[in-house]
Amino acid sequence: MHLPRQLGALHDLPDTPEAYDAVLAGVVEQALARLTPEGNLEHPDGGDDIGDTSLGVTSLLALAWQRGKDPRLPEAVRRSLAFHLRERVYTEDNPGYPNLKARACGLPYARYTLAAGAHPIGDWPSTVWALLQAVNMLDLADGLVEDERRAELVQVAHGYWRWLTEATFFNPQEAGNQAIGCVVGGLMLARHLPAPDGHAVRERALRLYEEEIRAHRVNDRGALLPPEHGGAYDNNYGPISLSFLAQAHRISGAEIFAEDGDALARYIDARLPGGGFDNGGPRYSEQHSGFESVLGLRYFGARIGSDLGRYRGDTRWGRHAVKPDGGIDGHFAWMLVWQIQDTTRWHRTPSTTPARHQLRSGTVSVAFDDRMTPSLVEAAGTYYLPAAVNRQHGFGPVTDGFLHCRPMGEVRVRDVHADGLTAKLVTKPVVGRDHVLRHVRSLYVTDGRGLWMTVAVERLPGTPYLLAGLPYATDDGDRVRRTADGEVTAAGELRLTHPESDGVDHFDARAERTQEEAAFALAADPRGYGNPDLGWSHLVGSTALEAGPAPGAPDDLHVFAVRYGPEGPFAPAFAADGSELTVRTEAFTAVIGEPAGDAHGDPELTLRAV
Repeated sequence: MHLPRQLGALHDLPDTPEAYDAVLAGVVEQALARLTPEGNLEHPDGGDDIGDTSLGVTSLLALAWQRGKDPRLPEAVRRSLAFHLRERVYTEDNPGYPNLKARACGLPYARYTLAAGAHPIGDWPSTVWALLQAVNMLDLADGLVEDERRAELVQVAHGYWRWLTEATFFNPQEAGNQAIGCVVGGLMLARHLPAPDGHAVRERALRLYEEEIRAHRVNDRGALLPPEHGGAYDNNYGPISLSFLAQAHRISGAEIFAEDGDALARYIDARLPGGGFDNGGPRYSEQHSGFESVLGLRYFGARIGSDLGRYRGDTRWGRHAVKPDGGIDGHFAWMLVWQIQDTTRWHRTPSTTPARHQLRSGTVSVAFDDRMTPSLVEAAGTYYLPAAVNRQHGFGPVTDGFLHCRPMGEVRVRDVHADGLTAKLVTKPVVGRDHVLRHVRSLYVTDGRGLWMTVAVERLPGTPYLLAGLPYATDDGDRVRRTADGEVTAAGELRLTHPESDGVDHFDARAERTQEEAAFALAADPRGYGNPDLGWSHLVGSTALEAGPAPGAPDDLHVFAVRYGPEGPFAPAFAADGSELTVRTEAFTAVIGEPAGDAHGDPELTLRAV
């Protein structure tokens, strides 16, 4: 089975002016065929996320007219804009909406669903989206919208802003993408207001960003990130936040948005393997945005000098939002407008700057979590997740059911490039259940095609093994296919084990269940509202690669050696000189320094190709 949403790399979609004109031409034909006598451009099957969608299609028609002057479009724009202002602007409180600070204020807002009292919790983001569609229309109104109608639209947009920032609590869903989107709406609106009002809205927007978003950033993997639905990052919404930061910087010039966008972009670059697969987050575990991410990935990929466009987006939404029948939905249409207006081109080569939480070369990648334990390994087109044993997740030595990967002290890292090889040595102090402090030294070496993982630790009691990953997915053209195995070789005995229980808290890679489905099944709240990352953390056991100790290790050490990728002989040899360990494989010789490291305590590593 294929994973349903992670499809092709977003930078593979043509983004020339001619390509975008073709996209808009398709939108125009659909919209003109759909336009009702009342001026409605909503998809006939639209039910939720609908309060801004007709206006979103209208803005695309306005952009198409500005670029091509199709004579059919001015009347369609006028009729559909009138429909939104007449039928989709609400001023009476939505029954049941829980986040109001001022009742019966009469300010306009947009509804997530149209029926009164039906799922009102989504009204805050829907109003942000309506504000963004409205300010885009104001930017594109010249030659299309009469002065009186334009003034009405300015008044409604200003009312949306006031409802979002005065009548309700700001960012009630703790969703960074929504909050930054609101700030962008204020910054764009300010340009259309008289000087005193415009200045006040701009200053308020910048202050909200500083005090309500930036001040509450969450640390993950050494980066401060806008919180997303209660977590540090969501693999669907995080790149959308990046797009909002790009637009905020484009229109305001404020360096704060560039700085924070650079930080988020470097974080995404470090966690994203070369193949663009990603999973995890507090809202959607494997769902991926499409066109909504393009602006941010392209804009900040160019700024930091890396190929962020390798991100596997949902290319069914590669140009604009669509319904299951393929018909256009105006949801998030402003992102298509902005990416067409932006002239940044994709940066298509990887960054050459070493990143603490990433090892990447050629088709091999390792992304590391906060503990410097692999969170995702990619080799030979297969993706390995941290396996689970006895409710513990990660890669590392296991003895008596205890996984030695959680550091008890500072984690040291050394990056080395030599002879076409890229390596990372991670040294962490770990305390086992016997309360003995041991130093786990993990060496990762790649030539761009295969990955060699060597883990050395002071001798463990019992019969230890290396938990070496959960084979989960593999590239299959423009799709990602579920798998339960991979090309892996070990110096010691290698086992691929599967959980004996079929309970929801045991994940068998052979079953037709995705990580996302399992994570939501274990989450405390309903799907779409629960935290799949937290749910997945409740996993008791999983399919796992287990590698026994390598033969020939020094008497005082357990050494584990695994190779991911190319087949062939694999018989590493080990030699000790005091606390130094020499590792010889068919591809390289590495000398791993003593656990205490150099004079500063940092690990020492020398490497040369064979």
